[in-house]
Amino acid sequence: MVAGGFLAVKLGTLLVNALTFPRLRGQSAPADLSDVSLLIPARNEARNLPHTLPGFLAQGAGEVLVLDDHSDDETAALARGAGAAVLSGQPLPPGWHGKPWACQQLGAAAQGDVLVFTDADVTWEPGALAEAAAYFRTSGAHLMTVWPQQDNRAPGERILTPMVDDVLLSLLPWPLLAVPTPEASAANGQVMMFRRKCYERLGGHAAVRAELLEDVMFARAVKGAGGRLTLILGGPQVRVRMYRSYAESVTGFSKGLLSFHAGQRALLPPSLALHLLTYTWPWLSGQRLLMAAGLLEGLAVRILTRRTRPADLAEVLLTPLLPLLALPVYAQAARREVVWKGRVYSQGSAAQEAE
Repeated sequence: MVAGGFLAVKLGTLLVNALTFPRLRGQSAPADLSDVSLLIPARNEARNLPHTLPGFLAQGAGEVLVLDDHSDDETAALARGAGAAVLSGQPLPPGWHGKPWACQQLGAAAQGDVLVFTDADVTWEPGALAEAAAYFRTSGAHLMTVWPQQDNRAPGERILTPMVDDVLLSLLPWPLLAVPTPEASAANGQVMMFRRKCYERLGGHAAVRAELLEDVMFARAVKGAGGRLTLILGGPQVRVRMYRSYAESVTGFSKGLLSFHAGQRALLPPSLALHLLTYTWPWLSGQRLLMAAGLLEGLAVRILTRRTRPADLAEVLLTPLLPLLALPVYAQAARREVVWKGRVYSQGSAAQEAE
């Protein structure tokens, strides 16, 4: 009964989102983006910038700023060589986590009235920023997330990464974003577009200075201050390759899982049990209706995000194994400390540089 009800809610939410969720169409006309600042926090991103930075620079934004956050690789040199303006990150202050501090510095240096924070692993197709900015201006929102399409390639990165889309599209009906309740919020730090006045009124990223799930917390802060949110699916126009392996996915997802559960470690075991009951147990006990519903959910998410290549659809076959494959994520999330990009973060406390 519990598993069936859970799947029914998720499938119903997917149906609502299929009918209501806005999407980038790749049909933007030339636009004046002189008031748009494209802001890229970068820490050890030499692997990604050669592939993504040309797309950033080609969008036509009034400025493109890259903040080199104490990288150990060629991040700064690559960005300068491509023609981007590069800022050198200041030392991490007490009480701050790394990415919010990098974004705070970018926001302070930016000149535009529209601030677009985007990660270095996001690929923007020509015209995508113009189309996104046009939707943002007409939406009346103070914060908009463009939800990138997952660009999974190697087998290891196909195991867990697609769950990002499932969490958003099967748990939050898009119309609820219009409800003023802060808890009915979602965002993705890979692409966040702010109106400057709203951003500054909240104090910039200082509002989420010590959050591991800073994107969702920022969305809640915007709503809490009376602002409006919206999200739009990037589709092929805005893509992201988050992780390159299963191990990277485990580390990446574990740093935000506890925050997703309201910082309560006691919620992690029942959460895992619910997913085992919903997706794994039906295959062991022969409950065909639940088996089919779980596969249908995965298929619907991929159709909605326009990931319909054979390899993308084949990911659905992993559905019964996903709770088991997510065990290391839960185990790492339960630890007192998480490590991300060479920094050690105590769960719920300030970040400190790893020694």
